[in-house]
Amino acid sequence: MYDRTALHTAARDMGDHTPSDLARRLKVARNTGWRLWHGHTAPSAAVVARIEHAYGVSARQLTRPAA
Repeated sequence: MYDRTALHTAARDMGDHTPSDLARRLKVARNTGWRLWHGHTAPSAAVVARIEHAYGVSARQLTRPAA
């Protein structure tokens, strides 16, 4: 299950405070940035790679066990 907490923390630490900031840094569409920021979609493998490169957050950090 996608957990956006680590992404939010890393983004804010880098000065990205909005979904648009996230989208710009990851070079994805603004609507993709919004969905990731708000947890409405899990990132694809390609976006996970961008997140890891841009923010240093691994795929493992973006997931949590299903309850």
